[in-house]
Amino acid sequence: MIFAQTRFAVVAGENRCTLFRINSRRLDCSTSLAMTATMTSRAATLIGLTAILMWSLLAVLTVATGKIPAFQLAAMTFTIGAGVGFLTLIGRGGAIRAMRQQPLAWMVGVGGLFGYHALYFLALRFAPPAEAGLLNYLWPLLIVLFSASLPGERLAPHHILGALLGLAGTVVLFAGNRLASFAPLQLPGLLAAFVAAFVWAAYSVMSRKLKSVPTDAVAGFCLAAALLAALVHGLVEDTAWPQSSPQWLAVAALGIGPVGAAFYAWDIGMKRGDIRVLGAASYATPLLSTLFLVLAGFAEPSANIAIAAVLIAGGGLIAARDLFRQPRRIEMV
Repeated sequence: MIFAQTRFAVVAGENRCTLFRINSRRLDCSTSLAMTATMTSRAATLIGLTAILMWSLLAVLTVATGKIPAFQLAAMTFTIGAGVGFLTLIGRGGAIRAMRQQPLAWMVGVGGLFGYHALYFLALRFAPPAEAGLLNYLWPLLIVLFSASLPGERLAPHHILGALLGLAGTVVLFAGNRLASFAPLQLPGLLAAFVAAFVWAAYSVMSRKLKSVPTDAVAGFCLAAALLAALVHGLVEDTAWPQSSPQWLAVAALGIGPVGAAFYAWDIGMKRGDIRVLGAASYATPLLSTLFLVLAGFAEPSANIAIAAVLIAGGGLIAARDLFRQPRRIEMV
């Protein structure tokens, strides 16, 4: 990548670093931060979309891990996810300084990653999976709506229409699972799923507001989330390790992909990409997840899946209309 003669000043928390032309051989910032200096909105959005693809593998990989308790699995996979991030710091001397962030950045990062998963696990424990999943998947619509509060962002009718079509497709998808009747004892789980949707939407939108926090810092957030998950596991769960090599491989794949690289890709998408497109496109996650479960033999194909596919794909294309226009270049702040 070639930098212009102009000198770029980038603020990351309290740390100030300067980027010069590559042929000057003076690069005081991390390579990843330098790459985002001239990243287009389209490129960042496409990177963010890869997170959605990875998250669609979450269900099938989780099933493949066996009967590992939820918070133990979270601790194991968040640790691997943190390792993925820290490995990228090797050879980039100044990159480790990305861990030195203001308390607000740590509250948003750790609170978003650990808080969302803790609430979602509680939801699945106390409420039927279909209802919990449906309430949880309010977060893509909330991201689209919350994005209106961001500086320079404006909600257009096609963004809202795309998000609503995605929501409709998700309702159709979960309706195929024969939603159970409501029982009062399910209220805590349903409430946890509802709050989880707000937590993830708030984390995603706040990531845009904390644009100066480099993506390298996500490795630290994952490590902190792993420690919290291990603490909760020790308090409320019994330890159960994978019983076979395929189960260990599934744990590793979870940590590298859906609970690892996906968070880094999502962070780039939220900070540099089109947050409204990514919000609406996120409705593809439950659909793709169901399709992968069908391919793996854990679920049966149905007409509901086909109808949901049309609604979600159509909504995603409508919301992403701007993505097919001339890309605009994002400047660092």
